[in-house]
Amino acid sequence: MKLHRIWGIFLRYFYNLIHTYDRLTDMFFWPFIDLLLWGLTSSYLVSTGSTSNTLVLALLGGIMLWIFPWRGQYEITVSLLEDLWNRNLVNLFATPILFSEWVVSVMFIGIFKSIISFAFASVIAVVLYAANIYTLGIILLPWAGLLIMFGWVFGFFIASLIMRYGTKIQTLAWMSMAIVSPFAGVFYPISVLPSWAQTIAHYVPVSYVFEGMRSIIAGQPAPLSALFWPLILCLIYLMLSLYFLYGSYSAILKRGLISVE
Repeated sequence: MKLHRIWGIFLRYFYNLIHTYDRLTDMFFWPFIDLLLWGLTSSYLVSTGSTSNTLVLALLGGIMLWIFPWRGQYEITVSLLEDLWNRNLVNLFATPILFSEWVVSVMFIGIFKSIISFAFASVIAVVLYAANIYTLGIILLPWAGLLIMFGWVFGFFIASLIMRYGTKIQTLAWMSMAIVSPFAGVFYPISVLPSWAQTIAHYVPVSYVFEGMRSIIAGQPAPLSALFWPLILCLIYLMLSLYFLYGSYSAILKRGLISVE
């Protein structure tokens, strides 16, 4: 792999971002709307005396942290789809660019846009609700890493399916993270799920992050050692998703890149 080629692909997606209003809107609009609606809802519940102020930060923290896996998955699948929609996949890989370099570049663009969206959302949370997510401390860094890694897992897996079956299943690019979110416990403790769903949640790495976030907000410790098991899960899932992705890429090379529609 060559760093300058990875940087070139990154710049390609970056310039597409700053010159495409729908991508900019997607990056800022939905985090703002989610924070506005959930923040007002939780503030209303606090005003009725039916819950405590910690609920506000717990809900808003869930929304802000969910940005990382969402963007990690979204950037991989939608970047691939845009090349398919524009009939540009053949042009891209007709250059000396390696497939592994494309993979690394979309991972980096996901990190870049996640950080920007998270920073924007954190400012909105402070301005509207005086809820500062950064009070959770340095543990936000390993949490963010684990969350975006989980997003890559789904991004690569969905991308591998799109490569094999084409854009007729492109809706998975928007559905996949929504499907797994009930088992992630973004807005509620895993304990409220039925027993079969709790078993599934045990194998969803990001559920440990959101449980840890609520523990810290409630004044209870959430040691870094609690992230060991979810990290192992993420690494296993990531290797499997990359295996499927490279398998799909090899398959479409045999039948021709132009066949992916």
